[in-house]
Amino acid sequence: MNERLPATSAGSWTLGDRTVNRLGFGAMRLAGGPPFGADAARERSQLIRVLRRAVELGVNHIDTAAFYFSSTRSANQLISRALAPYPDDLIIATKVGPGRDTSGAWWWATPEQLRGQVEENLRQLGRDHLDVVNLRVPPSGRSGSIAQHFSALADLRAAGLIRHLGISNVNSEQLAEARAIAPVVCVQNAFSIDASSDEHHLLRLCGELGIAYVPFFAIAGDGREAGMRAVDEAAVLAAASKHGASPAQIRLAWTLHQGEHVLAIPGTGDPDHLIENVAAGAIRLSSDDLAYIQNRA
Repeated sequence: MNERLPATSAGSWTLGDRTVNRLGFGAMRLAGGPPFGADAARERSQLIRVLRRAVELGVNHIDTAAFYFSSTRSANQLISRALAPYPDDLIIATKVGPGRDTSGAWWWATPEQLRGQVEENLRQLGRDHLDVVNLRVPPSGRSGSIAQHFSALADLRAAGLIRHLGISNVNSEQLAEARAIAPVVCVQNAFSIDASSDEHHLLRLCGELGIAYVPFFAIAGDGREAGMRAVDEAAVLAAASKHGASPAQIRLAWTLHQGEHVLAIPGTGDPDHLIENVAAGAIRLSSDDLAYIQNRA
């Protein structure tokens, strides 16, 4: 691996049996903007260039899903078009549980329907196995059992369709439940500067267990799909000014500073934003920076 590539600046972590750079790429916004709504006015060729440029910059962990699609484009199919045949060191993580029909309406899979979702990801990505599959738990299921769904994925792992398993949108009790069934290599939850104390606890627990913690909405925070707030916190703006960075870069840098096991997956369809996001991995926040930001979140 070329250590001079920008995505190596944040360091690396072992995800399953593979080493990935901690600054990765989330594919959600490839489907359009706003996500899952009207298409962004970007050409497919630009999105393909963004994906290829990400890999050139050292990104070797891409997060996607079959339900990342709009009326004219699919994130999985863009990934396949841009990157297949895939580099040997590239890990593509996907997620199952949610589904969308052709009108865009959401539905949630039963345990029996998860195989179909896995096979759809395989078809779209043009692969015979998936590197990592996260079971995404619905908001209404954050306090319930995930055993039946996770067991169904464990069976698909045993059958060779999946290499590693993760879980998403879960709590610490559900993590324990899943680990009793099969190895868990990552937890993917919403996490940002304004995250709750419970979420901070889960992040630390993952570190103690050697499990990757993969935050989504690290930049957007509680803005979620709508994106980062137009007016950011004074502490973030102060740190941005100090480091000659953007607020988005500070939010990414702060996220990466939460632990060596934290893997950031910012996404974009804009080439300039891609370079900015990857460059955030080189920002080193001091202990004073971190305390100041956290205390004012």
